[in-house]
Amino acid sequence: MLIYIDLLFILNCWIDFLILITTNIIIRKKISYKKIFISSLLGGFSTFTIFISNKIILFILKIIICILMEMIVNGVTSIKSVLEDSIYFYLVGIILAGTLYILKLDNMNIMTYYLLLIIITPIILYISKNKILKLDLFYKDRYDVLLIYKNKKYFFNAFLDTGNKLYDPYKRRPIVLIYSKKIKFDYKDGLLIPIETANYKSLLKCIKVDKLFIDNKEVKNVVVGLSDKKFNIEDVNMILHKDIIGGIR
Repeated sequence: MLIYIDLLFILNCWIDFLILITTNIIIRKKISYKKIFISSLLGGFSTFTIFISNKIILFILKIIICILMEMIVNGVTSIKSVLEDSIYFYLVGIILAGTLYILKLDNMNIMTYYLLLIIITPIILYISKNKILKLDLFYKDRYDVLLIYKNKKYFFNAFLDTGNKLYDPYKRRPIVLIYSKKIKFDYKDGLLIPIETANYKSLLKCIKVDKLFIDNKEVKNVVVGLSDKKFNIEDVNMILHKDIIGGIR
């Protein structure tokens, strides 16, 4: 394919501009279009790296440019922050490049190719942004839980469900739910707690546990309810209560 360096520079600036906006949305940082525009111009100059034949030097140079671009947009609060932002920027770029590679747009007229890139790039980044944000929200609300019951340790993959508003009506303790087959319990030590939801009233089988740790932090004044049904979330066998998480975050 014939390459026009001026058009490629403009295209790179446009793509970097969109990637930087997408990255800041994902990492939830303020968007300054002025800073993003300046940063995308720096990214546009990476166009001239096509003349560098040494792959190692090319890779190092692109990493440096990537870090400098993020420093322009979000400043330097800490080295860790800059590196994390740069990694997100790089990952979004990889997702875009991989998608464009799959579409195989290079076997066409040069102007049509550039035009399609300008149109398709925002669409790909918009879809990628939504998917990444959903994954981020999903994994952000997952926790490792250690439950000690009758001196035995049980490990759970827990999920914070903001819809869990169950409380012990006697002492107003929040209730977490576990899949009952994950633990060996004795009905004699259990208790029945009346619960009420928008749809029904019932009695929930619960147990008193020795200790409960969420991400290595002990949580007290909590009741553990037993569910006979598996939860409809991949690998999750405990549903947490929002009031518990509020105390450990």
